[in-house]
Amino acid sequence: MRFVAVTSCPTGIAHTYMAAEALEQAARDAGHEIHVETQGATGAQPLTAQQIADADAVIYAADLEVRDKERFAGKPSTDVGVKGPIHDASAVLDAAVEAARTGSAPSAGEPSPEGGGGDGLDSTGVGEPPAASPETKVASGGGVGTRVRQWLMTGVSYMIPFVAAGGIMIALGFMVGGYEIADTDPSTVVEDFTLLSTQSWGALLFHTGSLTFEFLVPVLAGFIAFAIADRPGLVPGVLGGAVAIATEAGFLGGLVAGFLAGFLALGMSRIPVPAAVRGIMPVVVTPLVAAFGTGLVMFTVLGQPLASLMAVLSDWLGALSGGSLLLLGAVLGLMMSFDMGGPVNKAAYTFATAGITAAGATAQAGSTEFTIMAATMAGGMTPPLGLALATALRARLFSAAERQNGKAAWLLGASFITEGAIPFAAADPLRVIPALMAGSGTAGALVALSGSTLRAPHGGVWVTPLIGQPLLFLVAVAVGSAVTAAAVIGTKTLGHSREAAPASAAETV
Repeated sequence: MRFVAVTSCPTGIAHTYMAAEALEQAARDAGHEIHVETQGATGAQPLTAQQIADADAVIYAADLEVRDKERFAGKPSTDVGVKGPIHDASAVLDAAVEAARTGSAPSAGEPSPEGGGGDGLDSTGVGEPPAASPETKVASGGGVGTRVRQWLMTGVSYMIPFVAAGGIMIALGFMVGGYEIADTDPSTVVEDFTLLSTQSWGALLFHTGSLTFEFLVPVLAGFIAFAIADRPGLVPGVLGGAVAIATEAGFLGGLVAGFLAGFLALGMSRIPVPAAVRGIMPVVVTPLVAAFGTGLVMFTVLGQPLASLMAVLSDWLGALSGGSLLLLGAVLGLMMSFDMGGPVNKAAYTFATAGITAAGATAQAGSTEFTIMAATMAGGMTPPLGLALATALRARLFSAAERQNGKAAWLLGASFITEGAIPFAAADPLRVIPALMAGSGTAGALVALSGSTLRAPHGGVWVTPLIGQPLLFLVAVAVGSAVTAAAVIGTKTLGHSREAAPASAAETV
């Protein structure tokens, strides 16, 4: 059979491509033909119209809304999360085969009677805006909790590149020019820039990163609203995020503004209007009215209470020290390895990135928020590294496929891609996941204890120069990885011994 598939995950970094590779491998093994469109961080290479036309069924392995979904209208489909193919790609393909044979087609991809559908974009990312409320995977599938999480993760996934770029540039600016560049005025970069001056380069990096940071909350709010209402929600969402900054409501304000703007825009797009004005609704009327409504509510009703709540959160983070900070580091480490890219992992990561977002560009080098980010990254690096170490030390406890995955896990773990541990956890969750949590909790606690800091939300060992107390950070990761490896070897050795016992008894009889 012939299939097409779309894969996407909230961060667009690891799961997206792991799911695609798993589907391609499973299709080859089963003798099927498959073409996969990865809607990840590097952009998407769209499926061709011919590939879609020839397909017997469509596989949606996505945790975000599938862009341009109306292309698949009328095609039988199976709709799974991005982890489905990673855990069992053969089962996903079997479901697609069954869908093709029974002819079940998705309702979510059907164009609406008014001509809307999908996200209103063609394969190049441009196209006519939808004339009515869009039907997307997020809006049409799953329960309330699932939809809220997907809307939130859509905003976070678009925000993360801004956090990464801005945070790294700010940290590099401090490395090059010293912390005093935070007191310089941006105009000095324009008026007094000197090619041979480290102060000039430091100031350039710092102010460029600071400006990038200013987009964090508007981008978060804008793409939460985009996930809810498609492009009509983008303007009011970005505006709501800007108001959150103006009222000092920060990250929390951006979250609330995104949902507020999205639902206002969605409600506007569902109002029946005469055909004569339908064309201007999504590009003029809906953004205008929804933006005004969002601004009105954020300025006059929600801005001040959310700012107060944000201040309480910031004060709490700033007051953490000693045992409380160590406990938080351990908990974040445990969360990072609990489901390795799933909702719990993403909750911990979002909490950490929210902290450095709230701290802003001018925060002190030793701010607690940066220690929390460092503990979170250490907890996410440890699972793949620990499993790689375990496969190297006790290869006989692992299958040939796991030993190969162990070799790749060295690089994945070093790069802070926790998903490198998923194949091991999927094959033996009861023994592997507790061992991963033990190592990650240890690493997170040690980082909190050492006071290591990190302004960049990603990068692993590749951003070591940007880490405060880098040697202690690396020691924490190494110790956590060793704990993971020892725990995995212990649980697997115990399991093998128990499995071998009945066979030995039978041979004796």
